Amino acid sequence: METLHRLEETIAARRAASPDESYVAKLNAKGLPKIAQKLGEEATETVIAGVAGSNEELVGESADLIFHLLVLLSARGVSLDHVLAELERREGLSGIEEKASRSAKE
Repeated sequence: METLHRLEETIAARRAASPDESYVAKLNAKGLPKIAQKLGEEATETVIAGVAGSNEELVGESADLIFHLLVLLSARGVSLDHVLAELERREGLSGIEEKASRSAKE
């Protein structure tokens, strides 16, 4: 988790950089729709690697997916700790129970 927290801090710092010097700043300058689109592209590439790629390809695409998820979270002001707290809340629940609890709230 330390690696993810360091990456989160790096992404936050680079948001304020020049878009000419930082990929994170360039994505943020294009806005949330572009960040979300990029996350979707990385998700698709991860799925393809999971089905038809090598383990190395899957690892690489998974790293890209996590990176872009952290970029989106940062752009929305949502911390990794907030996401981790939600995962901890769900720990020990079956997937069926967790989905049912969400449906009951909606």
